[in-house]
Amino acid sequence: MKRLLKYLKSYKKECVLGPLFKMFEATLELIVPLVIAAIVDKGIGNESPGFIVKACLFLLLLGAVGLGFSLTAQYFSAKAAVGFVGKLRYALFEKVGTLSYSDIDELGTSTLITRMTQDASKVQSGLNLTLRLLLRSPFVVFGAMIMAFTVDVRSALNFAAVIPLLSIVVFGIMLITMPLYKKAQKGTDKLLGRTRENLSGVRVIRAFRHEDEECDAFKGENDVLTAVQRRVGRISALMNPMTYVLINVAILLLIHTGAIEVKHGNLTQGEVVALYNYMSQILVELIKLANLIISITKAMASASRIADVLDINPTENMGTLTVGKHSDVAVEFKNASLIYSGSSEPSLENITFSAKRGETIGIIGGTGSGKTSLINMIGAFYKATSGEVLVDGIEVSEYSRDALRAKIGVVPQAAVLFNGTIRENMLWGNDGATDEEIAAAVHTAQATDVVESKGGLDAMIEQGGKNLSGGQKQRLTIARALVRRPEILILDDSASALDYATDAALRSAIKDIDGNTTVFIVSQRASSIMHADKIIVLDDGSSVGIGTHEELLSSCPVYREIYATQFSEVQNG
Repeated sequence: MKRLLKYLKSYKKECVLGPLFKMFEATLELIVPLVIAAIVDKGIGNESPGFIVKACLFLLLLGAVGLGFSLTAQYFSAKAAVGFVGKLRYALFEKVGTLSYSDIDELGTSTLITRMTQDASKVQSGLNLTLRLLLRSPFVVFGAMIMAFTVDVRSALNFAAVIPLLSIVVFGIMLITMPLYKKAQKGTDKLLGRTRENLSGVRVIRAFRHEDEECDAFKGENDVLTAVQRRVGRISALMNPMTYVLINVAILLLIHTGAIEVKHGNLTQGEVVALYNYMSQILVELIKLANLIISITKAMASASRIADVLDINPTENMGTLTVGKHSDVAVEFKNASLIYSGSSEPSLENITFSAKRGETIGIIGGTGSGKTSLINMIGAFYKATSGEVLVDGIEVSEYSRDALRAKIGVVPQAAVLFNGTIRENMLWGNDGATDEEIAAAVHTAQATDVVESKGGLDAMIEQGGKNLSGGQKQRLTIARALVRRPEILILDDSASALDYATDAALRSAIKDIDGNTTVFIVSQRASSIMHADKIIVLDDGSSVGIGTHEELLSSCPVYREIYATQFSEVQNG
């Protein structure tokens, strides 16, 4: 939690005023039993209706002022808590934006979402309660005991005896339940992860008819979580009965002692009532304090989880270079290898090739051969474990993140579009692009008919592009990359949903754009890359062939097999 306090600096005033007004309210609460004692002794005992009315009006005044103090304290506490967590969420969101692909792979998407939502909410609730109750509850407990001693020392000894017993029960139960609450939180995270996985993969689950298996797996994890929550619930449920038993025994002793003192004239009936009220206040505040500590413990655990993300040093350690040198070689790999975090085997090993400015480079290979891994290293999304990856003759890690990414336009395998208009999605590529520039990029991407059929650039796209077909989404994501007018254009199997005619028209249009653009085309189709200036053939993370289509047909068995398989299928079809 200490690591996060810097986000609370802007709310120092609120952090002081919130507890302060709660202390004012608590002080008024400690006065109430004395007023009630006066009503019993002086008002009822002396049969003085006027005094009773005045005392009751005074109680109403105390209540109104106390309510004002309470609302003021709540305002300042809520303002500090909401503002603090707002800044924390922003810092967390900003941090996630700096994480490399490796960091996100290691943490997991569901974990990051949980940190930003559930954990952040618990921190907000914990801070709010802390500001309002952390000082108030102990103040009332000790204040009530001190006030009891001012009323009658002998009767107040019951307080000195019962408070330690109540503390043992309350805090003993709290210490037992705290680890169980943490265990329940971990179980909740696991269950949320499975739920998210099932929701995102619902079509695959239905296609393979694995609904029953997934339901059984969910039920198993849910039953484990339910068992933990039931156990902690049963233990927590003991708090109220045990504390009420102790407090009622103490009240019986108090009334017994008070009756004897009243009989001997050492204590008035009103003072006995005051002592009773102080005893009740102590009980309520101890239970509040126990629940507060449990909430603070949960908040601290959540804060620690958030701090762990904020403390991550991104593995994407970029440099500060903003301007590169002019080089005829746009991209060069020198014995570059890549091993993913947690993996013992390299995904890519000793890759060496160069791509000149304006060339089209095709990358082909079987599933899992490392095609996407290779092009991700160009943008430093994954850092080479060994060897070098150079852009314009400079190691990619020496560039600043913005400078490197400004050179590159990437169309990923999964066509991702965001909720908003087509124009807003295109401006992701270049926020200063004009409608004419967007239209040119859309035309090159063979997506003009898509935009026109939807009603123009102001047409709305649903989240994830749900109102578009797979081919439409791919063409619009290609257009978004082209709007950027990148020096290096990477198409990662981004035409897989297009028919052969559209694919061919797209490749022809891309070839006609600025001749200085180096294009990388990753594809499973030999037809998509056979006209490239250079083709890189990957097999199990290694480069098994580099050359033109004709050269590879004669020298590379892997490429020859891919080509023969696909074109025999086309001919047979």
